[in-house]
This record gives sequence, structure tokens and C-alpha cells, in this order.
Amino acid sequence: MGKPTGFLEYTRELPADRSPLERVKDWDEFHLHMSENKLRTQGARCMDCGIPFCHTGQLINGMASGCPIHNLIPEWNDLVYRGLWREALDRLHETNNFPEFTGRVCPAPCEGSCTVGLIEPPVTIKNIECAIVDRGFAEGWIVPEAPATRTGKKVAVVGSGPSGLACAAQLNRAGHWVTVFERADRIGGLLMYGIPNMKLDKEQVVQRRVDLLAAEGVRFLPNTEVGKEYPVDKLREQFDAIVLCGGATKPNDLPIPGRELNGIHFAMDFLRGNTRTLLDRRAGLPVNGHLLSAKGKDVIVIGGGDTGTDCVGTSLRHGCRSLAQFEIVPRPPDERTPDNPWPQWPRVYKVDYGQEEAAARFGADPRTYQISTTRFVGDSQGQVQELHTVKVSLKFKEGRMTFDPIPGSEEVWPAQLVLLAMGFRGPEDFLIDQLGIARDARSNIAAEHGKFHTSVEGIFAAGDMRRGQSLVVWAINEGRGAAREVDRWLMGETSLP
Repeated sequence: MGKPTGFLEYTRELPADRSPLERVKDWDEFHLHMSENKLRTQGARCMDCGIPFCHTGQLINGMASGCPIHNLIPEWNDLVYRGLWREALDRLHETNNFPEFTGRVCPAPCEGSCTVGLIEPPVTIKNIECAIVDRGFAEGWIVPEAPATRTGKKVAVVGSGPSGLACAAQLNRAGHWVTVFERADRIGGLLMYGIPNMKLDKEQVVQRRVDLLAAEGVRFLPNTEVGKEYPVDKLREQFDAIVLCGGATKPNDLPIPGRELNGIHFAMDFLRGNTRTLLDRRAGLPVNGHLLSAKGKDVIVIGGGDTGTDCVGTSLRHGCRSLAQFEIVPRPPDERTPDNPWPQWPRVYKVDYGQEEAAARFGADPRTYQISTTRFVGDSQGQVQELHTVKVSLKFKEGRMTFDPIPGSEEVWPAQLVLLAMGFRGPEDFLIDQLGIARDARSNIAAEHGKFHTSVEGIFAAGDMRRGQSLVVWAINEGRGAAREVDRWLMGETSLP
């Protein structure tokens, strides 16, 4: 342990962000860098405590606690404090294939479980993680590492999001020939098209890792949807094993009067079209109407998670006229409640980048809590023009949460663009049905965590397609785990972690 009293001597400090009103003018990442001396000081705050919950990666009463991929956080914090950056990178890559992704977009359940967080603000784990891997790329320490030998086994990975890429990376490391199928025009899945560029740069960060994997021997097939352009029978014939990592891509809808009006879109369609347009323009490619523009419009985002926040940030960069974000649940408390103890993830009120930007632009946090949309109203051309809402009270009836309308709280909101960001209800059906794979009660692929084998021999599943909508870091956990079990199934044993 480099600094036994560091957590007593130093306060938590994060790098500054670009100012909200400046960064909404472009699509560049908004986090600034911190000096090496300050990063080493922040690493010194890690206590190397006897029971480091930060890397346990477990569920406590259904709530996340610690890092799902079991990052060796106290070890690389200590190495950073001592200035041993190359060694810190090696420790980081022991458990995480893509720390440049998690260091940018993970909500950091590790920090919610940090022991320092019991009495002081937690260690800046996420920022240190990102600094380690960014330095690794800058110094040229991260280079392609192709396997020394090949097994001759061929594995198909369907889906190139974080679980698919992690699975492919690990299987390739084991010496198998891996082909990744992606129906979109670019590789990366959620990383490429589901997260806006200002949070995760596509060309400098995502594509860099994809190129690295390709140099190591992973084959990528974009614009290839298995079950359509690529028949499942052909897939079964040409590969020794198949891993399904297609995500949970069926969005929750809002079937209320007026839903058929123009101008009401699922959040992912909005975000995907925006990023594709941005990248096509930068590449000098024709833009073919993918963009759903918020410019000059009154925008309402229904849903309060990360996807909703990304819709807020994207709408601001388009130049929307006004912006509101609806959440049906109550406003979270400012501090932990007794039923949300450490080391669970803290369910507390937070202001994310999108809300900070909206407040700077329009003067207030855009979120309204405990509000429900009752109907959409349009003009004579079938274009949405307004939303009708009612405030609701939260009640529990027979152990179930209900939201009862509050009489007299009705309100009308102008809106020419409505974005539905209410989560997802599972994977799409057609590929699962073609393969004849069993599902669980939530319509996800039935495959036990830790084994990942589906009901069909030789076919495995990982990520949101198996566990339901979750975090990037959980997807990496699942992709690594599925790779381990595929390797064991193919070879009779495995050395993959």
C-alpha cells in the first residue's frame, strides 16, 4: 500500500469538464484530463482495505455492489500512486478487455461500494481507470497481440456490442478463429450507435479497439444480419460454436391515444440516426435521411435513465427550442435511505451531463418527476404538437407499485418531437425463433449465468440478450464468461479466466 494515510490527507478531486454552453456546440468528448501528479494523489486515497467491496461484483438484495468484472482496483490504484503506469495497465487488462469504454461510460458501481465512501467521498476509480488505458495507448504500450497458435476451431459471434467484442477478444486469445456478425454498417453495437459521440468517441476510441482486434485476427462482417442476409443453416454448418450477443433491442412503447402521430420516436432510433449522420459526414459519405433533427423544436424525453439523458444532450446539440424530461418515479433522495445501505449502489439524486447542459441553456433541470403522459395531440397533417400529462402518486398495492393520477394536476405541453426512452423488454424474436432456442420468463434467452449454454447444443448466449437490459460492464463480464465456456466446450478444458 503506497500511502496508508492517503484517504485522510487528500480530498476527492475530478478533472474539470468543458463548460456546458461550450460543449453543446460540438460532438467532442467533454471530459478534460488531469495532471499526473493529481492522478497519483487520487490513487493514494485508496485504502487497500481488508475487504475491498469495490471489486466484488455481486448483487445485494437485488442491488449492484462493486465491479462486475472484478477489476483489481486496489492494486492498480497503488501502482498509479507509485508512478508505475505500465504495470497498472497490465493489472487493468487482467480483468477488463476494454477499460477505455468502461472508464468513459460505466456508472461506476465500484465507487458506490468504496470503503472510503462510508465516511468521505469515494476514490475516483473510474477516472483513474480511464487515465491508465489512455496513457497506455498514448505511450504505444497497447499493440496487437495475435495468438501464437491456432486451434482450427471456428466460432461465430452474433452481435458486436460490448459482450460480443469481449467474447471475440477472449476466444481469439485462446487461438480460435472468430467471426463477428453485425447487422449495422459499422462494428460496435451499442458502443457505436447507442452512446453519443460526446460520451464515447467513435473514431478515436471505439474504432481504435475494433481495428486492434482485427489486427489480432478477429474477422468482422458488418451489414450482415444473421437469419436474413446470412441463413442460420449456413451458420450452423460453417462454425463449431455460436455465441449470441445481440442485445435487448425491443424498446418499451407507450400505447396511448395519438401514438401513431409523426414526430414520436424511440430513443435509440434518434440516437442511432444522429451518430450515423455524424460519422457519414465526417467520412465524406452521403447522408441518407438518418437524422431525426431536434433543431428549433419543443422536445420532450419520456424516461429518465442513461438513454434519456443522452437524448437530452443530443437534442441540445441540435439546437432545440425547449426541452423537458419526464420520469414517472419520485425524485431520488439526496442521501442514502436506510433501505439502500452501503455497499449497494446509492440510489440518490444526481445531475448527469445532459441535465447540467439543459440547466445552463434553459435555467433549470429539465426533469419533472411523478408525471405520466396520457395522450398525444397532433395537427391536421398528423404531426404531434402537444402532450397531455397528469401528476401521479406512488402507492403499493398487494406488493406491487402503482401510480395513481392526482385529480386537478393535468397539464398540456408543446412538443413537435417526442423521444421514448423507457427501457427495453428483451431481444428481438426472429433469430431466436429460427434457432429454436428456449427463453426464460422475461423472454430473454434461457442460459444459466456462469455456463451460458442455451437449450441448443453448441449455441451460447451472453450480454443483454441473456440477462436483459444492463450495463456495459456487465456485458463485458458476460462476454468473457461465455468465451470461457465455449473454449471449455470445444477443447475439453480452458485457461481463460
